[in-house]
Amino acid sequence: MVSEIRNETGTQKLIGYVIEVGHIDGTARCWLDLDARHLNRHNVLHGGVATMLLDSASGAAGSLTVDDTGKAPFLTVSLTTQFVASGLPGRVTAVGRVTGGGRSLKYITAELHHEDGTLIATSTGVFKRVPQEKLT
Repeated sequence: MVSEIRNETGTQKLIGYVIEVGHIDGTARCWLDLDARHLNRHNVLHGGVATMLLDSASGAAGSLTVDDTGKAPFLTVSLTTQFVASGLPGRVTAVGRVTGGGRSLKYITAELHHEDGTLIATSTGVFKRVPQEKLT
């Protein structure tokens, strides 16, 4: 069953994105309805916002490997983003997918698509699980 994570962090509240977990394919998704606040001076999706969406979907995908709610914390060790096309106003969705790794480090790829199907950006990253004792 797909569930949504909304307004959990300050960044989510500021930017307005939503994380979805529970997809049958094991991916995590992060979507955002773009408006003028998310665009750069050329009126297309700001690269930093695009990267943040890819990062958030990837971190949630990592989380799903240890927690069905998608809320177990994973930190970004490295993230490389490739920009493919301009992101125009409308809904964009990043999909994160774990491609490998072990107990504490995960290799995760993500793609960011516009609602019309256009691939906007891709990313590859390494994410580290935050041990529970570090959270208290």
